[in-house]
Amino acid sequence: MPRKNIIIIMSDEHDPRVLGCAGHPIVQTPNLDALAARGVRFPSAYTPSPICVPARAAFATGRRVHQIRHWDNAMPYTGSTPGWGHVLQQHRVRVESIGKLHYRNAEDPAGFDAEHIPMHVVGGHGMVWASIRDPYVASPSSKRMLGAHIGAGESSYTSYDREVTARAVEWLHAAGRHPDQSFVLYVGLVAPHFPLVAPQAFYDLYPLDSLPEPKLAPASGYQRHPWVEDYAKFMDNEAMFESPRERLQALAAYYGLCSFLDDNVGQILRALEQAGLANDTTVVYTSDHGDNLGARGLWGKSTLYQESVGIPMLLAGPGAAPGVCHTPVDLLDLYPTILAAAGIPPEPYLQDRPGRDLREIAAAPEEPERIAFSEYHAAGSNSAGFMLRRGRWKLHYYVGHPPELFDLERDPEELHNLAPDPAHAAILADLEAELRHICDPEAVDAQAKADQRAMIERLGGPQAAARLGAGGATPVPLEALQPQAATG
Repeated sequence: MPRKNIIIIMSDEHDPRVLGCAGHPIVQTPNLDALAARGVRFPSAYTPSPICVPARAAFATGRRVHQIRHWDNAMPYTGSTPGWGHVLQQHRVRVESIGKLHYRNAEDPAGFDAEHIPMHVVGGHGMVWASIRDPYVASPSSKRMLGAHIGAGESSYTSYDREVTARAVEWLHAAGRHPDQSFVLYVGLVAPHFPLVAPQAFYDLYPLDSLPEPKLAPASGYQRHPWVEDYAKFMDNEAMFESPRERLQALAAYYGLCSFLDDNVGQILRALEQAGLANDTTVVYTSDHGDNLGARGLWGKSTLYQESVGIPMLLAGPGAAPGVCHTPVDLLDLYPTILAAAGIPPEPYLQDRPGRDLREIAAAPEEPERIAFSEYHAAGSNSAGFMLRRGRWKLHYYVGHPPELFDLERDPEELHNLAPDPAHAAILADLEAELRHICDPEAVDAQAKADQRAMIERLGGPQAAARLGAGGATPVPLEALQPQAATG
């Protein structure tokens, strides 16, 4: 009987456009391109929330953020809402993780038989200071979010990814020695998440004079939407560059980190082949969210634009015929995909989960009108933001602010907001009605803020909360910097 193995590789902060197979003009990602060539690429893939912890909790559970109420980076997944990992455990399928999870801690029953060198939120509480909203507070750290040094070099994150990759390679070789045991392996890599420091060989792939200029620079006269302007003031990385050259170095480092990520993915996929597992293993590559990468003068995630809310989604292996599928998908679709690929019918476990098996989606006629949905209730926002895409149209609904509307067919770069145009009033109203079928935006905004206030009070009030949590990137677990053999 053939084995039914799955490996899910999730990076952090990877804009799906920064892939060779997506047509990027300069980025080099040969291993991911090869994976896409032998599998399915979903160019219209989205995150449930453009920030780490809520996106990962939604991924784990298959439910939307407002259903599970993991609103921000101080409300991590604990395993209390059952996820796909728990179903696998019930069916005695071996399920383990290596690398970044960004859940609460390794002691929680999060649905893994073992967590190898997991990166979780700081102190089990995460960025509590960023849960203070309306008005938000500034970071307790004076350090620049993108990193003190930007450019070529090594960081704790590149060291961590090397160790995660090494352990995944060892794990797969060990799994290959047990031909009678199926498995599901999750691998969490950090690149291209800041700090924007890329190993020299990968940084050198992107000479500064070859880099495309980010769009809609505020210095050129572009005016940001008021909700977005609030976020820009909260996390003004653009103003912290030492010079125009350092800004270019940031772009080169991000591209270099994408190529570094690609190299690590290549090592993992070669180990899968060498272990004799490739023919029996479904491979998924994705990310938790994207990165604005200088567009509109913004860096990091946390907006509803394509750069931030879009994610890569590649699927290869048994049952995945090569091609490109334009049906919108998201991280919630991985819940039934993982179960089905492991040989477990997902239907009894879906309940109110909206996901569908990616292999079934790819095999069916394309559904461009399938709804894509994302939401944001976290750092730098005084009110909730919701994204809904249906076909060519994309709505950004901001509680307490005017909406944005984009025609992605004519304007894929979201350069022209059509919401103020009376000629588009009907489509704007129609999309808002679709949004309200999913949730009541104002009620969800109120619930998020109430939950955040309650958490802050439990932790000692606003003054205490304002000092709790990392001011930037989550620190690497110390054990990851002390290499040891992975088990399998």
